[in-house]
Amino acid sequence: MAIVVSGIRPTGNLHLGNYFGALQSFVKMQEENQCFFFIADYHSLTTHPTPADLHGNVKTVLVEFLACGLDPEKATLYIQSDLPQTAELYLLLNMNAYIGELERCTSFKEKIRTQPQNVNAGLLTYPTLMAADIIIHKAHQVPVGKDQEQHLEMTRTFANRFNRMYNIDFFPEPVAYNFGENLVKIPGLDGNLKMSKSDNESSAIFLADSPEIIRKKVMKAVTDSGPANPDQPRSQGVENLFTLLSYFSFPETAAFFENQYNTGSIRYGDMKKQLAEDIIRFTTPFREKMMALSADEGYLKKVALMGAEKAQASAGKTLQEVREIIGFKPF
Repeated sequence: MAIVVSGIRPTGNLHLGNYFGALQSFVKMQEENQCFFFIADYHSLTTHPTPADLHGNVKTVLVEFLACGLDPEKATLYIQSDLPQTAELYLLLNMNAYIGELERCTSFKEKIRTQPQNVNAGLLTYPTLMAADIIIHKAHQVPVGKDQEQHLEMTRTFANRFNRMYNIDFFPEPVAYNFGENLVKIPGLDGNLKMSKSDNESSAIFLADSPEIIRKKVMKAVTDSGPANPDQPRSQGVENLFTLLSYFSFPETAAFFENQYNTGSIRYGDMKKQLAEDIIRFTTPFREKMMALSADEGYLKKVALMGAEKAQASAGKTLQEVREIIGFKPF
């Protein structure tokens, strides 16, 4: 069964929320499924990156994918722009995508509200490109977050519409991949329930952050004036710190600070210092792998070429059949 991950856009470093929310699961998925993981550099063009930033960010994500455990021998790991078939299928799907349904897309309406100076055609047809990414490999399942569920539903609409228009059972209608109930959600250092660089970059711990940066970020984490009454609910910022302790610290460390809080003797500064060191202990192996991979240009080129070759074998077959179904035939 083919599974496509609607790739991560190359907009900078990945943080702990990305790792636990997706990448950790992707590493497990590749052991049991035919997986396609890609870096969505076409999608990033809606924000007009400079050429240097675009290439650098693609390299960063590729390095981080590899450092987190994605295996190019087990899965197909490729760069979106290395697959011209995606662009052609995107064009063909746009011929049967209607302005009204694209304008009703929640993410498009949100972009109009938040960035009225940059409402481009790429944003309007974002769901069509996402659909092309998925059905180019005739995917059956797709891992999606809550904010992408509408795009997946539109992918199903486009796949079904193609099948009906040409009276053929060709594209599967992909469904969301079920991760189960065990996904870890990493809270932010700013008191938000979810770590996110888009809300506040300083509240996110990136896998590439140096120990000095991690210490500085954690020491600035939101807390309160202290437990006046341990029976009262904790503030969200303090609750987030205890949640992070439960993920990154040893159980006895978390228990120690729980006891300190319950007895009213906790010093948030001490807890933050310990939490920072425990996060550093967790991220150091990733950072060291990233540094080694970043310096190995030959290996990165090999991975990208191998991924492109494998992805093109899958996509080329699909697109050739699509062209014949539509009626594009050589004389």
